[in-house]
Amino acid sequence: MIWELEKAQDESKIKALQDQLNVSKLVSMLLLNRGIDTFDKAKIFFRPSLSDLHDPFLMQDMQKAVDRIQQAIKEKEKILVFGDYDVDGTSSVALVSSFLNKQTNDTVLTYIPDRYSEGYGISLKSIDFASSNNVKLIIALDCGIQALDQVEYAREKNIDFIICDHHTPSKEIPKAIAVLNPLREDCKYPFKSLCGCGIGFKLIQGLTIVMENTIEDIKEYLDLVGLAIVADIVALTGENRILCYYGLEQINKSPRVGLKAIIDTLEKETITINELGFYLGPRINAAGRMASGNLAVELLVEENLEKATELAEKLNQLNIERRILDKETTQEAISEIKKHKNEESSTTVVCNPDWHKGVIGIAASKLTETYYRPTIVFTSSNNLFVGSARSVNGYNVHAAIEKCKEFVVEFGGHKYAAGIKIKKTQYKDFKDKFEEVVSSTIDKSMTIKKVAVEGEIELKEITPKFYRILKQFAPFGPGNKTPIFSAKNLRDTGYAKVVGKENTHLKFNLTQQNYSKIHNAIGFGLASKYPNILNKKLFNATFTVDQNYWNGQENIQLKVIDIKN
Repeated sequence: MIWELEKAQDESKIKALQDQLNVSKLVSMLLLNRGIDTFDKAKIFFRPSLSDLHDPFLMQDMQKAVDRIQQAIKEKEKILVFGDYDVDGTSSVALVSSFLNKQTNDTVLTYIPDRYSEGYGISLKSIDFASSNNVKLIIALDCGIQALDQVEYAREKNIDFIICDHHTPSKEIPKAIAVLNPLREDCKYPFKSLCGCGIGFKLIQGLTIVMENTIEDIKEYLDLVGLAIVADIVALTGENRILCYYGLEQINKSPRVGLKAIIDTLEKETITINELGFYLGPRINAAGRMASGNLAVELLVEENLEKATELAEKLNQLNIERRILDKETTQEAISEIKKHKNEESSTTVVCNPDWHKGVIGIAASKLTETYYRPTIVFTSSNNLFVGSARSVNGYNVHAAIEKCKEFVVEFGGHKYAAGIKIKKTQYKDFKDKFEEVVSSTIDKSMTIKKVAVEGEIELKEITPKFYRILKQFAPFGPGNKTPIFSAKNLRDTGYAKVVGKENTHLKFNLTQQNYSKIHNAIGFGLASKYPNILNKKLFNATFTVDQNYWNGQENIQLKVIDIKN
């Protein structure tokens, strides 16, 4: 693992911002690393405001979408709200359907496709369902940008489409009534990194404006948006930072009943990004992975706590099953890689027809972390191999797959994650081509794990005041990463131990030369570094500064990423 120190900021700029804000040199540097170099920018960063959200009508086709929905409401047409089976999709469906249900009278239906029989995106089966239920308008969320044939099929059945998607468009977009996607070449919307639920929120924001209401009237939906932003790992900058900030506020002050049912089991006083990413998100995702995404929608729109608690327990059990399966799948994949001696390849491409479709994305992520190279995990579905692709920092796996499209039936996604379908007979051809493309286009430095260190720090600088300021940098995520620091000449106090169910973690106490105070530290997955700190050896470390809750007490804790002597 390479430690990369952020490019040093200009000392005069550090001092100027330090004086303007009355903060430490370190805090000033952290702000400059995020492009915040004035008092006004700092104010916006530390005090996000809903008034800073962009006008939804800046988005291409927004007026068309709002007009068509208003027509449907006025004429009491049936509306089908359709979404993907992951957290972003199910949250989107819950958000838009809940909002529309307040404007209509039992005219809104919801539909989440089955991961196994229908697969990702808009299915013909869903359109047939809409037709048989006399639906006149389908609102597709978190999918649909590639659904040219499906939209045409719907049009033949006199069903209109509004598409709200954030995935990369092709040159041709579907001939829907409206296609809301900031990534469209002809879309001038200022912020390009919204998730599917974020676009759904912009849609109801547009409807709210024409109804002459305000943003305050739809704040209750921001818990869903915050959850989706974190689960879909989109950039936590600009509009997403605002939406996530207020989403977390809504979750902590007045979460919807379905989320409360999960939160009540966590025994956490405050819900942060970590809880959304590691507890709430996986449980909601488990519905679409292991059973039906409809369970997630049911939970997110449920208003009775007793019923919500029952649904939350179902999702918890599904999540336990998911964890067992993804662990088994990852282990089997690693065995396959070792068997075929592919450890030194430029890519990881593995396939097993028996692997569970719902966990191949998680397995792909874990394999990417293990071997740190572009990865695709395939399984069998509907006479095809379906795969989930993940990439390393800096490499566009979506573009790489596009260069292999002669062997691809269908694909879509983002720079760092994509879904793909291929013919079973072309698996080897695709695998060879993908290896060829990646090996010729990837910078080898991208395949080495790096830690981006924002600055060197002394332990004496880590005070409660410093941590209070650091917390205000949240919410953290892509584009606003949790600050990572390095420190030299550290020493364990002599009580280090390996912990965890499988003895994979390292728990210890840190002190520094010429400094008497002790800091609690935990290194997840760092059990192998135990010899590096034995017998009070001096070492250097990289870490984040966090908080540990234990026995009702809060203490600063260092989460150690790497150790070097």
